[in-house]
Amino acid sequence: MTEDALRRIADAMERISPPPAPIPDLLVASAYVWQPDPDRLVPVERVNRVPVDLLVGVDRSRDTLMANTEQFARGLPANNALLWGARGMGKSSLVKAVHGAVCAKHESLKMVEVQREDLPSIGRCLNLLRGTEERFVLFCDDLSFGQDDAHYKSLKAVLDGGIEGRPENVVLYATSNRRHLMPRDMIENERSTAISPAEAVEEKVSLSDRFGLWLGFHPCDQDQYLEMIRGYCDAYGVEIDDATLRAEAVEWQATRGSRSGRVAWQYFTDLAGRRGVTLG
Repeated sequence: MTEDALRRIADAMERISPPPAPIPDLLVASAYVWQPDPDRLVPVERVNRVPVDLLVGVDRSRDTLMANTEQFARGLPANNALLWGARGMGKSSLVKAVHGAVCAKHESLKMVEVQREDLPSIGRCLNLLRGTEERFVLFCDDLSFGQDDAHYKSLKAVLDGGIEGRPENVVLYATSNRRHLMPRDMIENERSTAISPAEAVEEKVSLSDRFGLWLGFHPCDQDQYLEMIRGYCDAYGVEIDDATLRAEAVEWQATRGSRSGRVAWQYFTDLAGRRGVTLG
């Protein structure tokens, strides 16, 4: 093959290969969304979050995550965190609220949201963040894995970092309804059918062990549910007497068949709309 032919092949390969990801401007926002193909960090103009003081019934988790995030923002060692437990009890809200509170004091702290389906590209994201002056909380919401789902292997790049190691300026905060990130019936099924039951699920189950912090979230009782709503009313200036609030809120939870922080916010949104109060 001639030198000219080789040059044409090289030029063609260069044209079809993706260009290297541009170095993002990390001063335009406090939060970004990772989007691959092409790789880029998309700035979030306004993060959808509530003040950390409005999160009721999660005091211990709040204090633990706040302290861990403060350490990290100050350049000190910090742990990856898994927030797991009951649906609608403020796991993702706590991550965003804590980031907002700490970011107000440490502007170099950024948050990067990564979708579960984009985990195979996480190594390229880490390479983009590695070596920058900013510090990053990678946030993966509603993380879980199903049968034959190999995405969990990509997650190890964040938790363990492979031969290069996890970048010193990156930690991962993930939320999940499952403590071990996979359904219990799947764990039991693999144990019962495997030749070596103890080893069959060790790789997947041990993934959660790689998080230094496990923060559990449990269903709230009725008093906490009503306290959440009262806190929202006070914060946004919605006036309602206690008797009316209790009657309406209890009826609202009955129609939903559940009681949680999410249900409390949904009732409050309806209440604010009826009272002509905007939440912007």
